[in-house]
Amino acid sequence: QVQLVESGGGLVQTGGSLRLSCAASGRAFPQYAMGWFRQAPGKEREFVAAINVSGGRTNYADSVKGRFTISRDNTENTLYLQMNNLKPEDTAVYYCAADNRVGILSRAVLSRADEYDFWGQGTQVTVSS
Repeated sequence: QVQLVESGGGLVQTGGSLRLSCAASGRAFPQYAMGWFRQAPGKEREFVAAINVSGGRTNYADSVKGRFTISRDNTENTLYLQMNNLKPEDTAVYYCAADNRVGILSRAVLSRADEYDFWGQGTQVTVSS
């Protein structure tokens, strides 16, 4: 069982920046494919960014490309999402997700929510106009 705890959300003005963190329990974090998703009120959960087990491969939703950066520190069991030039449409609850089935050598970058087994509780990001 993997426990994921997000932090770093908050209220920021348009054009501002936030850095989200996701701390994972256990020692198997380097074997997890990881991702960030978000869900705005009245909308379905959507993909934001994903990273493979080593951190060498990433993928982003078109809406955040060039503004968001996903990264991981496998020595600290932590996933990050650096969000720059934030817009009101980025307002949502942000969730990190983990999948432990890909294997430690995997290059897989998972962009579908149903590919992930474990989810955090979410952190609210609000961007004011």
